Amino acid sequence: MEIRKDPFTGEYILVSPHRLKRPWQPEGACPFCPGAPETGRGWDVLILPNRYPVVTENPPEPTAEDLYEVIPARGSSLVVVETPQHDVDDLSDLPLGQIKKILTAVAEAQRKAEKEGNAAYFLFFRNKGKEIGVSLTHPHSQIYILSVVPPRVRAELQASYEWYVKHGSCLHCRIVEKEEKRLVFQNRNWKAFVPFYAKWPHEVHIYPKRHRSLLTELTDEEVADLAEALKITLCALKQVAGIPMPYIMVLHQAPLRRPTQYYHLHFEIYGMYRPDGKLKHAAGAELGASLFTLDTTPEETAARIKAALQKCLKHSAD
Repeated sequence: MEIRKDPFTGEYILVSPHRLKRPWQPEGACPFCPGAPETGRGWDVLILPNRYPVVTENPPEPTAEDLYEVIPARGSSLVVVETPQHDVDDLSDLPLGQIKKILTAVAEAQRKAEKEGNAAYFLFFRNKGKEIGVSLTHPHSQIYILSVVPPRVRAELQASYEWYVKHGSCLHCRIVEKEEKRLVFQNRNWKAFVPFYAKWPHEVHIYPKRHRSLLTELTDEEVADLAEALKITLCALKQVAGIPMPYIMVLHQAPLRRPTQYYHLHFEIYGMYRPDGKLKHAAGAELGASLFTLDTTPEETAARIKAALQKCLKHSAD
């Protein structure tokens, strides 16, 4: 277990061969259900250590090789068990109050991480769907508390900083203010839209309307409205292709203890089905050259999601 760095791109590879031993979609026994050895009973949301971590508090010494940079895989890998209920298809099927409890629990875990001297970044994400390799179907998400800032976020921070120096304003705030053409949902405090620069067939970003760079900066009202924005947006993704959408959802935010004037937290959701209901695979151009191909336009995607979203709004009002 160690973190290796690509000397050409600056990307990190979390080398974790022990993860091959993790259970793959087991039948009959769920480790996240109430009463399991790790869960106990009497809980609404549970945050557990990952039994098959990519980073750990006491990592082994990394491989020593000339030429290459390798660092210890220090940090924490956590699982957020989102509900005691096993047979729930998606986060969007949970009540608003439960989604808010999940977000509140994650924010509390981040506050705890902020006190850890070696912790540099708090990565919260959710994978949904067997089609993209989810190993356990009980509703859950994950947290990586890392000693490094992920390269993708680092690149966003750099671009945001350069804009701020040149224009004296936050680029993210400008986008949130101006984005109406590809808007799919908004409430008092959040906007959900398909970005102009979308890479995936049904990609949606969710931004707070006020400048917030860390999850722990959100007010109680903003957390409640975020729960609504996530529920409605994910419900729309579930409807838009006629079959439940496999997706990846990731929280992008500033490094721990470093609120900034130029970087805006946001959720990125990558819906993996194309408009024809077939799975989008990252292939030669995407993986080999970082040239993403899109079989539709973000404007068409926004229109489809917005139409599907009307059913979700109706059900939420019933």
